[in-house]
Amino acid sequence: MSSSRHTITVTVNGAEVTKEVEARTLLVHFIREDLSLTGTHIGCDTTNCGACTVHLNGTAVKSCTVFAVQADGGTVETVESLANGADLHPLQEGFWEKHGLQCGYCTPGMLMAAKELLARNPDPTEDEIRWGISGNLCRCTGYNKIVEAIQYAAAKMRESEEEAPERTREPVEEVVT
Repeated sequence: MSSSRHTITVTVNGAEVTKEVEARTLLVHFIREDLSLTGTHIGCDTTNCGACTVHLNGTAVKSCTVFAVQADGGTVETVESLANGADLHPLQEGFWEKHGLQCGYCTPGMLMAAKELLARNPDPTEDEIRWGISGNLCRCTGYNKIVEAIQYAAAKMRESEEEAPERTREPVEEVVT
């Protein structure tokens, strides 16, 4: 192996992946080309648009500005991680129900930015939503429908959290040795 290639191990959408990459390979190219996960889009390659937003170790990042080797040992979540089989994530459902997309190019990045926002703040105001997605550009909409979609998802996620039965732990019998 030459010095410009590195073996990395990354957990992507719950699956551990070990691959050899060039040191200069961007995370977005690793995701799309090496892993064939094409939901993450390349919009500008200059960190301006946010179409390439993924989660790296739980934080939304623009994957066109992160080298794949920087993700070594880390966890990456892409837009493909949102749906659970045929069940859409509340954010995906919100974008569908509230018409939060037109051409759809920015949508994966918007979804991932919104997911981080809702993880930090399950009941954001409109201004907080607009701030949370401010690093993501949409060239088709005026953002109103995107904000409505995120509000829809936030309400649905809070509702499902309230309906979830309280988790209780079964008592553990003490083991005497």
